[in-house]
Amino acid sequence: MIDSHCHLDRLKHADGETLSDALTRAKTEGVHGFLNVCIDLKNYDAVIQIAESDPSIVASVGVHPNEMEQPEPTLDELLQRATHPKIVAIGETGLDYHYVTEGLERQQQRFRTHIEAAKSCGKPLIIHTREAREDTIRVMQEEKATECGGVMHCFTESKEMAKQALDLGFYISFSGIITFRNAQPLRDVVQMVPEDRLLIETDSPYLAPVPYRGKPNQPAYVRQVAEQVAELRGWSVEQVDQITSKNFEQLFDTSF
Repeated sequence: MIDSHCHLDRLKHADGETLSDALTRAKTEGVHGFLNVCIDLKNYDAVIQIAESDPSIVASVGVHPNEMEQPEPTLDELLQRATHPKIVAIGETGLDYHYVTEGLERQQQRFRTHIEAAKSCGKPLIIHTREAREDTIRVMQEEKATECGGVMHCFTESKEMAKQALDLGFYISFSGIITFRNAQPLRDVVQMVPEDRLLIETDSPYLAPVPYRGKPNQPAYVRQVAEQVAELRGWSVEQVDQITSKNFEQLFDTSF
């Protein structure tokens, strides 16, 4: 399996544990690849150092929509960092209106800059969207995000938004949220996504799946996501591994 979205630089470790321990645990569970996702430029060096430490780790560069206290990333800053051989994607980027009612245009402009960077460097986008369905799709359409493609990560939105993203050529990635008791509408989306557009992730250290809900998430727990997908699709866990790993390697033009 490949954890298509995790934040290895932010993992919360128990006393005495290290990142190496977390990766070893994940590999024991059958996880053979990790995409370490950047959410701010000030931590970019740490993200890259982790990726350089292990051939099973690749990385992205971007600034999360909620990181509004930082200076706006410029196109040149994103493109310069995207030249690193470990960088396979731009993001995570997108729109998040859950906690904010002001500065929406600033978020949207940041999103547009990331889309421009992705198109310029030929790398896919990692898109975060929360309570911003219409604006997310509108900006993607206006900026012709279909030219670079990418993934709607940790998808929690409606079937209609999933269809719109698929029509734009995007993949859909599901996290441990699909194991939550109240997530049946999202499980319905899992069943309708074409198998060649499906990815799995943890978004660790956030959003641990059942039975670890409420605890810090880890890349090893992508197995619980795979098991839930397998149950919903009528596949084996091995099929989920094969399908989602192939999809990951095709989208991000990389293999482990």
